[in-house]
Amino acid sequence: KPEKFRWCVELVFGSFPSCQMYLIRMSKHTDAADVLLERRGCAGVITLNRPKLLNALSLGMIRQIYPQLKKWEQDPETFLIIIKGAGGKAFCAGGDIKVISEAIKTKEKLTQDFFREEYMMNSAIGSCQKPYVALIDGITMGGGVGVSVHGKFRVATEKSLFAMPETGIGLFPDVGGGYFLPRLQGKLGYLLALTGFRLKGRDVYRAGIATHFVDSTKLSMLEEDLIALKSPSEENIAGILETYHAESKIDIDKPFILEEHMDKINRCFSANTVEQIIENLRQDGSPFALEQLKVINKMSPTSLKITLRQLKEGSSKTLQEVLTMEYRLSQACMEGHDFHEGVRAVLIDKDQNPKWKPANLAEVTDEDLNRYFKSLGSNDLKF
Repeated sequence: KPEKFRWCVELVFGSFPSCQMYLIRMSKHTDAADVLLERRGCAGVITLNRPKLLNALSLGMIRQIYPQLKKWEQDPETFLIIIKGAGGKAFCAGGDIKVISEAIKTKEKLTQDFFREEYMMNSAIGSCQKPYVALIDGITMGGGVGVSVHGKFRVATEKSLFAMPETGIGLFPDVGGGYFLPRLQGKLGYLLALTGFRLKGRDVYRAGIATHFVDSTKLSMLEEDLIALKSPSEENIAGILETYHAESKIDIDKPFILEEHMDKINRCFSANTVEQIIENLRQDGSPFALEQLKVINKMSPTSLKITLRQLKEGSSKTLQEVLTMEYRLSQACMEGHDFHEGVRAVLIDKDQNPKWKPANLAEVTDEDLNRYFKSLGSNDLKF
């Protein structure tokens, strides 16, 4: 997502100070070339085209993608939709959180418009009547997850890097995270959501986030084969993806990176409170558990409690119900302290030492949480 991009960039690659003014300018003024929308053969093709910014989503891009997606969905000559990222480093790494923080201080409408329109697009992807194929080659975080994970087909490669690390900046894993994360195997989604644990390569497929795994060097051939189909059915499209998946041998013999830890993940993250999860990890005492404990202790206490409740409630909601809930959360987070403090610590002062308020879990009360989940009335996200 645009509000997360700079943080994701620095997290993965380090600081890019020379790009700061460009980032801010581009987040507010989107060139049409930032996203390419083409009809090729039987397919509508979306290319996120900001490679220097790791294909960060902006509001302008969303406003181009969403209506075109709806048009292609109704077009009898369009049989599938493909979305990919340009440049080879990222599918979509997120967005520029500093711009969002600045917009709140100046009372701009960006915070309402961006989240509302992004979530509407996420919902449209989830309900799309045409097969939707996301080629998640490279970094996929935040908004990149939102424009891929809800589609019918998600293709990972050895270059894929997935993470939802929002609790580290006073946010929560949104874009429908409350829907798909609790539906992953066991309590895996809870680990990913609370700790921001990174999955790479074939592990993105093994976790159930991707539906297929294909060598990155074969993606262009895969795309051409899909585009060349004549009036394809969903089964035809699935068949081609399965063929490429079966031919890929990269890391095929390696076990899932979390396989040996799944029992303790399921045990520790089954608790009903963040405090009990922390106690479970402490009692487990294994190097893996203690590492997760160390990570969690750095996160925003408020974000941790929001996220756990988000996933628990989202596990029994529809995607649209989850997005309505997450829109409420997004607006409350924008008005709170921790998001802006996270931006300060990561982007402005770069001391990596946020001062969360409240500073500990005990001070985050149920009453506090209820305010985050409270209906916005006529301002609620509606579909």
